[in-house]
This record gives sequence, structure tokens and C-alpha cells, in this order.
Amino acid sequence: MTIDATVPNVARMYDYYLGGYHNFAADREAAEKILAIFPDTPAAAHGNRRFLQRAVRYLSREAGVRQFLDIGAGLPTQGNVHEHTDGRVVYVDNDPVAVAQARALVEDDERVAVAQADLREPEELLADPHVSGHLDLGEPVAVLLVSILHFVPDEADPWAIIARLRDAMAPGSHLVVSHLTLDGVDAGPAGEGTQVYRRSSAPIVPRPRAEIERFFDGFDLVDPGLVWVGQWRPAPGEDATSHGYGAVGIKRS
Repeated sequence: MTIDATVPNVARMYDYYLGGYHNFAADREAAEKILAIFPDTPAAAHGNRRFLQRAVRYLSREAGVRQFLDIGAGLPTQGNVHEHTDGRVVYVDNDPVAVAQARALVEDDERVAVAQADLREPEELLADPHVSGHLDLGEPVAVLLVSILHFVPDEADPWAIIARLRDAMAPGSHLVVSHLTLDGVDAGPAGEGTQVYRRSSAPIVPRPRAEIERFFDGFDLVDPGLVWVGQWRPAPGEDATSHGYGAVGIKRS
């Protein structure tokens, strides 16, 4: 496996924001540039992680979902999906380092599998034996797309990608999305931040609320709808710092 440690990797930058140690000097340097522009990024990253955990607990305990497909799972970090459900989980990422580390983390848990696949190729992703052999897509599944869609450019048509995933999901399945936005952010700092990511492994594409809501075409939003991630069913006293919107939707029959 060849790793170019000189190019900042977005998954390793996120790991750094979360206080992890699966990162290199180039990742930390790029992340520090973001922190100089947006000092509350670590709080927002942790808030996004808590949104994921709250969504998984809701789906597992209240909605009765027993299968979870976490696409763009990234590097192993605290509070993984399988720690918040006793259902079956497949983690998916296109980065071989993230996949290798995830497999090492969960190798003793038969409920969990890890696939190396790309969100931009949804049919191939769903056909991957680590996915199709571990999950029954004829039954409801929760597809988790947490902090991944803003790394898919408009020219790749992420809305069509989600539509293809939706069409493969059984009725009663759920979609979970969190997505970076620059709504309410001054243009100057926003431009500086996107420039940092243009020099990383994946340019970032923040989107306004209306474009994020389009990902839920064919789904009914679960209360409270599409909101700042810190406002989606927070626990009392949780930090509400947010850099993006999040929602959970259930597929219409």
C-alpha cells in the first residue's frame, strides 16, 4: 500500500479535528490553517459526530432499524456506529488506509464488515461482497452519509447518486445526511477555507440548505427535519456548534 504523506488527506484532517492520532504532518498543517480561519472547527466536528450517534440510536431503538451502511466512514474514531447499535454494520470508504485501520478495529466483531468502495459508483458499492454478503438490502437499511457529500462535486451529480441508492433501498429504509454549508459565513473566510481543501485529497463543496434538502427527494423527513446538526434531537447541555445541516429521512413506499 502506497501512502503519499505529503498531500493533506481530508479523512486524516477530520481525525485531527477530533483529537485523533491517525494523521501526518501535512494533514496537521492543513488542519491548522482551517483552525486559524474557523477556530470552532473541532467543536463542530465533535458535534457532527454526536449527530451521527444520536441518529443511529434513534434508528436502532425507536425506528427498529437493524442494518446500517455507513458510506464515507473515514478513519476509525471514537463513537463508531457499531458502538451505538446491536444491529449489523458495514463501513465503506474509498481510502485504503481508512479501510485497513477499520478492519483492524472491528476484526473480532462478527456484526461488522468493512468495504473499500466509492460512493460515486453506487451500483458497484452495493454489489461489493462485503456489503451484499453482510446486509440484506431486501429489508430496511439505514444509509449513513455523514460529512461525505460535500466532497462530491456538482459535476458528479451527487443527487443522482443518492437517487440510485434510494431506488435500491427497501421501503422503510432511512437516509442520514450531514453536510457542510457556508450559509451565514462571510465570503472572505469561506474562500480561504475552500482554498485549503483544494490542495488536499478532495476539494470541499459546501452547499446551501435548499441544495442539501434535495438529497431527501423520495424521503419523508423525521422530526425536526433538516436543521443545524446541533439542533437535531440534542441531549440536554450538548454544545450546539454546527458548520452544517443534518437530517434523517424515511423512504416513501
